[in-house]
Amino acid sequence: MKIIRFCFTLFVLSHVCQPAIAQEDRFGQWTMYFGQNRVSDKLSVHTEFQFRSHVISGFNAEQLMIRTGLNYHFQGNAFATAGYAFIPSYVYDSPQSEPEVKEHRIWQQLITTQHLGRVKFEHRYRIEQRWVNDNYRNRFRYRLMAFCPLNKETIEPGAVFLSAYDEIFVNAEKTFFDRNRLYAALGYQLKKESNVQLGWLRQALNNSGKYYLQITMIYNPDLRKQE
Repeated sequence: MKIIRFCFTLFVLSHVCQPAIAQEDRFGQWTMYFGQNRVSDKLSVHTEFQFRSHVISGFNAEQLMIRTGLNYHFQGNAFATAGYAFIPSYVYDSPQSEPEVKEHRIWQQLITTQHLGRVKFEHRYRIEQRWVNDNYRNRFRYRLMAFCPLNKETIEPGAVFLSAYDEIFVNAEKTFFDRNRLYAALGYQLKKESNVQLGWLRQALNNSGKYYLQITMIYNPDLRKQE
C-alpha cells in the first residue's frame, strides 16, 4: 500500500506542479496500465491504457493509447497476440480539443521467456499495420526485456525488482529506422497478479531524442472459474 500511495502521490504532484525542468523538447511523462486477463487455459485478454504527456508535469497531452487484444498461450513459456489500438496524438501546447493525428492500428506479437539464474528474459516480436490519418504504414519491433529480483530469489509478493529493456522499431518504408527505446525501472510486486514500476525511458528518433518518466501499473487477474 505504501508503494501505491507513493505512485499515486507522484502522479498527482506531477500533474499539478510545473517545475522548470518541464521542457517539451527534453522531458515528458507516461502513465500506463497493462492487464492480462486470463479467461481460460489457452486464452487471455490484453487491456492497456496509456497517457503520454509532452512535459514531465502538468496536463499537456502528447498521446493517448487504448490497446486491446486476444492472447493465445502455448505450452510453456510463449504466447501470441492479435489486437487493435487507437492512438490520438496532440501537438505540444495546442488547444488539444481535437487530436492532430489519429491512428488506428492492428497488431500481432509473439512473446517468449527464458531464465538465467534469477534473471528472467523476455523476447517480444511485434508487427503493426498502421492507419495514420490518411496514410497506411507497416512497422516491425523487437524488444529484449530483463527482470531481476533484489530481495528475494524470485519475483513474488513483497519482491523489489529491477526491470530494463531495449526496443528497436523499423519501418517497411524508405526510412528504415523508426526509433529506439531504452528503459530501466524499479518495481514492487504487490500480489501474484499485480505490480507497480517507476522508471525512466530514453526514446531516440532519427533527428531527436527525449526522456520520459514512467509510472506503470500491471494487473493480471485470473478470471477462470475455480473448482
